[in-house]
Amino acid sequence: MKKTFIALAIAVGLGVGNAMAAPTEKPTVVLVHGAFADASSWNGVTQILEKDGYPVVAAANPLRGVKSDGAAIAALLASIKTPVVLVGHSYGGNVISDAANDQANVKALVYVSAFAPEAGETVAGLAGKFPGSTLGPTLAAPVALSDGGKDLYIQQDKFPDQFAADVPPAQAALMAATQRPVTEAALNEQAGNPAWKHIPSWYIYGDKDKNIPPQAMAFMAKRADAKAVEVVKGASHVVMVSHPLPVARLIEKAASAK
Repeated sequence: MKKTFIALAIAVGLGVGNAMAAPTEKPTVVLVHGAFADASSWNGVTQILEKDGYPVVAAANPLRGVKSDGAAIAALLASIKTPVVLVGHSYGGNVISDAANDQANVKALVYVSAFAPEAGETVAGLAGKFPGSTLGPTLAAPVALSDGGKDLYIQQDKFPDQFAADVPPAQAALMAATQRPVTEAALNEQAGNPAWKHIPSWYIYGDKDKNIPPQAMAFMAKRADAKAVEVVKGASHVVMVSHPLPVARLIEKAASAK
């Protein structure tokens, strides 16, 4: 009887130990780039997150329109079976605000030098709400599309200073050459009801951003009642490229929040 009791105790103890040792599944981090960028802008952040055990998907944002881009990202989210931390840069913030609606697996939103619009607002309108954006004069002549729309690029020679002033020159020049255009219509499309109203959000941006005035981002972060707001001193619009570590750490903070 005594041997049976000891064996049972060992078995129960092993069971409890295994349960306690079982790793907790980490949420998948979905990264959504903004206008004039592509998924490679998340490379530094992705390397840190993956090293720390997070599954990562750096999505290809179509950059065609808020609703259509949001639908494309929502379809991706629906295919992921784990909880998700959804991260958006720049115009991508508008997209994640739309895409996360009706997606039960999104547990947190992280805005990285990003727009967090209220319903009815536009990216263009928010960029001009406070002084400081110098993007307009750096845009190249619009490219006419077959559907009557227009694609927008930043002039390559002006791209490094405007978009990525704290990135090594050779890397910034490469980013300029590989930039992806956004439609003019997307920047002027009104946002729908934002997901930050019912999903917790976090916010990080640089104080030397020339695309979105830092004052505008402080305003949006406060309005969204962000759980944490970090300002990276000297960082440009692509804070995730020049300072991937604080961006990754904020994403991990959002991922581990209860």
